[in-house]
Amino acid sequence: MLTLKELRLIPKLSALWLLILFSSTCLADALRHISLPRTGLEPKDIAVIINDSDPLSRQIGNYYQSARKIPPVNIIRIRFQPGHSEITPDDFAKLKAIIDQKTPDYVQAFAVAWAAPYRVGCMSLTAALAFGFDHKYCAETCAPTALSPYFNSPGTRPYTDYRVRPAMMLAGASFEDAKALIDRGIRSDQSFPKGQAYLLSTPDTARNSRAPGFQLAKEEFAEVFPIQILETDHIADRDDVLFYFTGLIRVPMLDTLHFLPGAIADHLTSFGGMLTDSLQMSSLRWLEAGATASYGTAVEPCSFPQKFPAPAVAMFYYATGASVIEAYWKSVAWPGQGVFIGEPLAKPFAPLLREVAPGRFELKIFSPRTGRLRMEKSTSAAGPFKLIPRQTLIRRGENLLHLHFDEKIDGYLRLQWN
Repeated sequence: MLTLKELRLIPKLSALWLLILFSSTCLADALRHISLPRTGLEPKDIAVIINDSDPLSRQIGNYYQSARKIPPVNIIRIRFQPGHSEITPDDFAKLKAIIDQKTPDYVQAFAVAWAAPYRVGCMSLTAALAFGFDHKYCAETCAPTALSPYFNSPGTRPYTDYRVRPAMMLAGASFEDAKALIDRGIRSDQSFPKGQAYLLSTPDTARNSRAPGFQLAKEEFAEVFPIQILETDHIADRDDVLFYFTGLIRVPMLDTLHFLPGAIADHLTSFGGMLTDSLQMSSLRWLEAGATASYGTAVEPCSFPQKFPAPAVAMFYYATGASVIEAYWKSVAWPGQGVFIGEPLAKPFAPLLREVAPGRFELKIFSPRTGRLRMEKSTSAAGPFKLIPRQTLIRRGENLLHLHFDEKIDGYLRLQWN
């Protein structure tokens, strides 16, 4: 039974609630009148592939759909016997036909809700899903493989632009591991982490083939990311790891590191992509240590650097606001034998727009190059849009911009940069 005093409070609380609700609605309306450029994939662009014969796959896939708000129509359920690291090309062809039939045309990429199988004959599973099984992406001996049409490409819609649906595995030895990975990816969104890039030139000559390109990466990103090139076989006791690229059979001291949400890390070795049964260090160890994405080959690559991520390319596209699946896939020239694992939609450097006061907005942008903010306005959402003469300089790295905009007067605003 409410007291008289509590009853008197109801109108005041109701008025306060209406004010909060009205303010939130006004804010949402204002933000809808400002258009930002597309920098990366969104939840509607991802289809989640679940093996309904595998309870762990169902658990991971269902959690990912809920956590990332993936449209139900984008959930693709197939069935096959779990517990095997490899699937034959013939069996894969049958599953791929089902996947293709169930995939909406607008879907741009796949999230795969399991850690095994990770291989299809002489290809990785993620490459076979992206390209279809094709021997030109294989190499039974030490030889080059076909170039990915998605490599170092500018597009933000891989399937629409290149007919490639990159795939990444939501891989974990347990649901707890996969859930922690997914939560980390979500936590990274628009977080603008201030971490270090560690590029290690190791004494392992056979696995150090990316090292000659490290200096160029440091020069290119001097004002974008803090980069350390270290001649050593490992780092330890660091709490700021955003990128970690190295070449070793096993990487020690991972348990002493703190990876920032959104971190990318991998080691160049032959069989890091054998996720569940490798005699070398599995790429899963990076995710278990706190990275948000990693990569490894499941078929002998023979130390071709083109079969592994190019750090400079990965860092460039990540800095533009792309998702990790886009930035990572674009960084591998010959990905036919490589397995991509992680939380695909992590976008730590996607632009962030918020209203700080009525008619006043704050825009946070991260950019790997200098440019100018281009602003256009229109009285209608359909246009035509007219260029606003004033253009603001965009610096390399993080930018914090302030805008004045009243949707009742200015109508609609369209922003573009780079």
